[in-house]
Amino acid sequence: MAFLTLYLDYLVFGLLGLMSFIMLSLVIERLLFYRQVSVNDFTHIETLQVALTKNLTGIASIASNAPYVGLLGTVLGILITFNQMGTEGNVDASNIMVSLAMALKATAAGLIVAIPSTIFYNGLMRRSETLISQWKAEHE
Repeated sequence: MAFLTLYLDYLVFGLLGLMSFIMLSLVIERLLFYRQVSVNDFTHIETLQVALTKNLTGIASIASNAPYVGLLGTVLGILITFNQMGTEGNVDASNIMVSLAMALKATAAGLIVAIPSTIFYNGLMRRSETLISQWKAEHE
């Protein structure tokens, strides 16, 4: 429990930071690809779809799992708070409120990662669908 008390914030925020970095790198890669892709280079729609949707699953996975990472940090923070209250016998209301408020910051951080990830995913998916529609219009 002492390990979690000391390193919980670093673990949760480090993981969320890593998820943010991965998400941004995938978004930038997709944006650069969409900028230079020519739908006329593809003879089959399936190969176009595969090329256009590459890495979108990673972005969606980060968007859907970041809140859970934040929630896990919050739950562990609350567990630590209750453990310390029980072992130390410190039932001061102000200390409890401060500890619980600090535990909730992990959930907020998870949402801060998830919301932009969802927005980027939806935008990139829309661009992918637009390019597929463009291919269909030119090849049918």
